Amino acid sequence: MTFFTSEYEIKLDAKGRLVLPARIKAQLPDADSQELVIRRGFEQNLIIYPMVEFKKVFAKISGLSEFNEEYRSLQRNFFAGIATVEMDNNGRILLPKNMLTYAQLDKDLMLVGMGNRVEVWNPTHYEKHLIQDPSELSKLAEKHLME
Repeated sequence: MTFFTSEYEIKLDAKGRLVLPARIKAQLPDADSQELVIRRGFEQNLIIYPMVEFKKVFAKISGLSEFNEEYRSLQRNFFAGIATVEMDNNGRILLPKNMLTYAQLDKDLMLVGMGNRVEVWNPTHYEKHLIQDPSELSKLAEKHLME
């Protein structure tokens, strides 16, 4: 089972590659550890999935009826923003230029483990999406997690 957690401050190299931290690489499923899927996030970020986890998302999206206009729009926009990449022997992955542009990624990055996926952020954008007030986080948790 994939279980990505924590925040990681990393840097892109000159060729647009990032090195996945050892704790993230250790959580990759063995069979699919070299093949990853990157997609444009719903916020201005990127999402990295191990192939086994992406297949679950793919099944949900592709299972929507093509005869429904809203579903087609979701599928079109979701699948257009995807790239499959392979991790090299040094644990690096090349982020496509169009995705770097979409997420406004430069040299400094923030990786955030999100359970079954890893988010890739411009650190400035990431900070804007964090809840700063602990009581707001408490209210959000109560709203969605209370039994």
